[in-house]
Amino acid sequence: MDNKFERSLIAAGFGGQGLMVLGQLIAYSGMHEGRNVTWIPSYGPEMRGGTANCSVIVSSDQIGAPVVPEADYVVVMNQPSIVKFEPMVKSGGILFYNSDLVKLEKKREDIKIYGIPANTIAKELGNDRVANIVMLGALVAAGDIVKEESALEMLDEKLGGKKPEFIPMNRSAFQKGKENVKDNVQ
Repeated sequence: MDNKFERSLIAAGFGGQGLMVLGQLIAYSGMHEGRNVTWIPSYGPEMRGGTANCSVIVSSDQIGAPVVPEADYVVVMNQPSIVKFEPMVKSGGILFYNSDLVKLEKKREDIKIYGIPANTIAKELGNDRVANIVMLGALVAAGDIVKEESALEMLDEKLGGKKPEFIPMNRSAFQKGKENVKDNVQ
């Protein structure tokens, strides 16, 4: 195990966009790697369509507090979330945003930014509901919060366990997100 590893993530968007699942997959992947993790969900008053976000910490040490005032990585899927959470990306961190639903007004100079057309990619794959997995692929490819092998294993186990027919589509979505990062830094 490496010395002193700690990464944090905030994932935010509308309820129903799969951001809780994205956060859980990161947390499960971190656990799979033998790290300590926290996963804290936060919902707006409405479930589907309202705002939802979660924060995840993956650490080699015990985690003192699960609160994430500033995150290494922020994934946003809708416009209200970019306004609220973009300032919470640590300097030197990475912002991933769904370029299909989010318009980024001004770009910060102290962070990396990836605009990923998650909805477009998901539609091309034949299922709108995998946009979150596209973003997961981008996050894992550009960041170091968890290893790709762990993320894919948890993707198969947690989302394919009861419905193995979804494994190929989820893996394709993950791969497309990964590919999208390669030529997409802003």
